[in-house]
Amino acid sequence: MKKSNLFLYATMCGFFVVQQGFGQTKPGQKYTAANKTVKVYTTAKNTDLKISSTESLSFTDKPQPGETEVSIFVDPDKKFQTLVGIGGALTDASAETFYKLPKDKQKELMTAYFDKTKGIGYTMGRTHIQSSDFSSESYSYIKEGDAELKTFNVDHDKKYRIPFIKEAMKAAGGKLDIFVTPWSPPAFMKTNNDVLHGGKLKNQFAQSWANFYVKFINTYEKEGIPVWGLSVQNEPMATQTWESCLYTADDERVFIKKYLGPTLAKAGLGSKKLMAWDHNRDLMYQQASTILGDPEAAKYVWGIAFHWYETWTGAGMNFENERRVHEAFPDKQLMFTEGCLEKFDYDKIKDWALGEKYGYSMINDFNAGTAGWTDWNILLDEKGGPNHVGNYCFAPVHADTRTGQLIYTNAFYYIGQISKFVKPGAKRIISSASRDKLLTTAFQNPDGKVVVIVMNQSDDKVPYFLWIKGKAAKAEALPHSMATLIVE
Repeated sequence: MKKSNLFLYATMCGFFVVQQGFGQTKPGQKYTAANKTVKVYTTAKNTDLKISSTESLSFTDKPQPGETEVSIFVDPDKKFQTLVGIGGALTDASAETFYKLPKDKQKELMTAYFDKTKGIGYTMGRTHIQSSDFSSESYSYIKEGDAELKTFNVDHDKKYRIPFIKEAMKAAGGKLDIFVTPWSPPAFMKTNNDVLHGGKLKNQFAQSWANFYVKFINTYEKEGIPVWGLSVQNEPMATQTWESCLYTADDERVFIKKYLGPTLAKAGLGSKKLMAWDHNRDLMYQQASTILGDPEAAKYVWGIAFHWYETWTGAGMNFENERRVHEAFPDKQLMFTEGCLEKFDYDKIKDWALGEKYGYSMINDFNAGTAGWTDWNILLDEKGGPNHVGNYCFAPVHADTRTGQLIYTNAFYYIGQISKFVKPGAKRIISSASRDKLLTTAFQNPDGKVVVIVMNQSDDKVPYFLWIKGKAAKAEALPHSMATLIVE
């Protein structure tokens, strides 16, 4: 090799080493599990295990697993979407409940959710523009009839929600990716002249409503809360007894194209991540294809947001619709923005099915291409509220305001089995189970460590091999468990 070529080659190699960082696989270099160990953390039913360190595994040579041997096959060389983050909603209900707790319990909750070492490391948060059902009352930031938004203020939020969000940001190390969503425009802007019970945005107020988003984002940022993104409308196809507003896919396409997109851009907020849909998986493809099929609307849209409540129709969770959207529009992101167990019942607060629904959804959502995942309320009281229309729900953590105690459901730990270990910037990689008793997904973190999630919903203990390119480590999935295996 000529000296000049040798110098160029060495320079390029050096550049790649710097870019990849310590512990990462260099371009062209295949991943190997040789000389690596596996640390296992587990949450399991009928045990004391709650994201507990349970064992350390070693790899041995195993070129070919047998058909009767249960295996999880992992391939870090096959990379897919980049994780944006995992988090939950910082609502009025969560904030009001939080400030009913003693100071030590407030600190405990913030540490549990947002501390990267002592907690489960949430990096994202969702909050609402004006009131939602999870507020103690309906309210607006403007006086009725003020289309010019001259009376706009967020004084209502300064009592509980804004300080609550700041506490979360502080616990997260100073940074939390917050995105915002409206449940309803002010009543006078709607065809039913009511913030509740659906209704549609009146055409003559479309520009005023677009200006409202800008006012909110700028005001919150002046209050010290940077806004990462926003969605157009919460659940735009549902006429609810609470705050709601209806948009067909075409309505939303036109609103984004003619009003919201240009207004954000003109205000210097074009870099905010704008999400369309923000409703269930069942109509997801029809909505996405209508909106993203228009280049003049699509250019403003960062991604498609969705919820898990399509089960209200009697159907199961429709992960295939996520895959269809991801296949058709690979340049747009998928973002899970809300899920909870409805119809709160205090007697079921220890029900193991709470966590398993989260694990089932998270694993399948990520495998379908989802880039970010946010739960609904991070905290509710012992009644599943407050909620001004009685739509009481479960949260991963409940506060018993009668005693000042926190109740952690197993949903908190199931979410934490992923959020604590998979970091923003991680790339999803292949993880495939040879038996349907085990659900799995996997990521490679920015530091090069491989994180494999294995969930067992069955009543059986399932021995299996974690197999990576001819090397295998013996592991065991406890009945009704979620395990995180870190290869390093």
